[in-house]
Amino acid sequence: MALAVEQQNVSGSTSVITLRGKLMLGQESAQLESLVPELLKNGRKNLIFDLSGVTHIDSTGIGRFIDTYSRLMPVGGQMRLAGATGAVRDSFRVTRLDTVFHFYPTVEAACEGLN
Repeated sequence: MALAVEQQNVSGSTSVITLRGKLMLGQESAQLESLVPELLKNGRKNLIFDLSGVTHIDSTGIGRFIDTYSRLMPVGGQMRLAGATGAVRDSFRVTRLDTVFHFYPTVEAACEGLN
């Protein structure tokens, strides 16, 4: 299944980005590369990624989150990852990025405390 990306604004500076399918090398994951700078330009500095529908992730997919994190930190933003399970969650554990990124069981939990 190709990657589907949906974005929804939930408050003044927070957006939820729902991903479904495979987050891997290819044209589909490039959607994130252009989406994140666009969101930042529009004042969205808190990004919540709903990963509950992601079935596979590779190093390119993980790299997209590293890039996003490095863009958000200088502007005082936050990146939160919600719903990652199984092999997707394990990929972050193996790379030890689970000690850098913040994981939440649900999008609702990830939204708490953000404006």
